[in-house]
Amino acid sequence: MARILVVDDENQIRRFLRIALEAEGHSVSEASTGREGAAKAATASPDVVILDLGLPDRDGKDVLREIREWSEVPVLVLSVRADESEKVEALDLGAQDYVMKPFGTRELLARLRGIVRDRGPEHESVSRIEIGSLALDAAEHSARLEGHRLSLTPKEFDLLWLLASNAGRLVTQRMALETVWGPAHAKDSQYLRVFIRQLRAKLGDNAADPGWIFTEPGIGYRFRDT
Repeated sequence: MARILVVDDENQIRRFLRIALEAEGHSVSEASTGREGAAKAATASPDVVILDLGLPDRDGKDVLREIREWSEVPVLVLSVRADESEKVEALDLGAQDYVMKPFGTRELLARLRGIVRDRGPEHESVSRIEIGSLALDAAEHSARLEGHRLSLTPKEFDLLWLLASNAGRLVTQRMALETVWGPAHAKDSQYLRVFIRQLRAKLGDNAADPGWIFTEPGIGYRFRDT
């Protein structure tokens, strides 16, 4: 169970989310303005904040920016804004994910599960990951698919580990580039696409009908989580 703070000015959305989230066992608090949302993020100690961008008193990105000044609480943006630049800016400001309105309940809950997974006192550093027929071992720096070892370069392994360790969650292009290659490569998106293509080839993945690496166009990638 997680403590969820919903910041949205629409009564119907807040009511719908409360019903859906409480049915999953979460506890829910609400705020209808940016000012109230920022205050409750500080006082209610939420595990996750679901944040609308179109708030009546402040832009949701300003609320996110304020929260990030003092907290790393995961933020899931929920917005009608479809412009790619809006999504990228929210993610660059520190949002963990971005869901468009109108949204499906199952998708939202799946995204939320990805965010809260492995959070809490039981969370420990992971040295081995198994997803379906794929097994990664950090100590050996090795990857096996259906029992067969994959021939990966060190950077390919690092990128695959980053994606798999965030399975089900969105990994932005900037996050991938800065984590695997360093801040100096934060804008080398073409470089990243080359490595994603190489990983897909070695995983036997099809970009048009992916089974492992899913593309969020212009934003980043999401690895399968089962």
